[in-house]
Amino acid sequence: MASPPEIRDRVGTPPASTSPVRPAVRRRTIARTLTPYLFLLVPLAFLVVFTYVPVVNIAWYSLTSWDGLSPEKSFIGPDNYVELGTRPELLLVFRNSLYYVGASIIQIAIALYFAVILSFNVRFRNLFKGILFFPYLINGVAIAMIFLYFFQPGGTLDATLSALGLESLSRQWLGDAGTVNYSLAGTSIWRYAGLNFVLFLGAIQSIPGQLYEAAELDGANRWHQFRYLILPGIKPVVGLSVILAISGSLSVFEIPWIMTGGANDSATFVTQTVDFAFKFRKYGLASAMAVVLLVLVVLVTWIQRRIAPDERVDLS
Repeated sequence: MASPPEIRDRVGTPPASTSPVRPAVRRRTIARTLTPYLFLLVPLAFLVVFTYVPVVNIAWYSLTSWDGLSPEKSFIGPDNYVELGTRPELLLVFRNSLYYVGASIIQIAIALYFAVILSFNVRFRNLFKGILFFPYLINGVAIAMIFLYFFQPGGTLDATLSALGLESLSRQWLGDAGTVNYSLAGTSIWRYAGLNFVLFLGAIQSIPGQLYEAAELDGANRWHQFRYLILPGIKPVVGLSVILAISGSLSVFEIPWIMTGGANDSATFVTQTVDFAFKFRKYGLASAMAVVLLVLVVLVTWIQRRIAPDERVDLS
């Protein structure tokens, strides 16, 4: 028969080595909970410092009269916004954005066409993919300089027209107010079509191949596959491209800035904003213009989302 001390050793309190188990589990749980937030800490810090803080600063500058150099900023309230509303010439440059909106529609149509064609088995399709995407890889300043030579009098475009016997069509492409915006918008088509092409091609290739096989067995031709299979499958990407196109059309800068400097009625709202900030030293008014542009982009995006909300597409 076991003695009382032996019984206590067998059925008494748990060994001392098991007592830290719960604190260790709690620490591991806390670590698992905090780890994702620690990974998010750095990108969130960058987002706040380089996005939200500048937006707040610009909103504050828009309520001041400041030349960008003086340490003092005179608070004038909404006077800069009143000046924007009472000087229509400051807002009329938005009409030039319509050229780029039209160019964006053409650019999306071209990108979608080639994305659909090259998603099927076409000879040299990898070569064509590279050719279409390559312009987007080139720096915007370099593209503007290339097209300066393309559109200059006696340049590439005029030489091509002369070779085709169409000399009568030659003109001052960047010096004529009637053609300058068409020339600049055409340059933007060449540059940005590759981005939309890659977005559309990736979305099309994500559609399961079995659906194409089933459609062919049912007698669907390429047009039917595009209309009833491809277009519904890439609808979210098309919506994203439309948002990018409209916001980009409202904020065009580098191409008109480098190629014409805003001359010959080619100024955009952003080039005008830069002029007021760095040429005329009206940072308060330029900041108000930047805030107006930000509000317009957000408003257009919201309207587009309301008209064509994202829908879940399930083609599996």
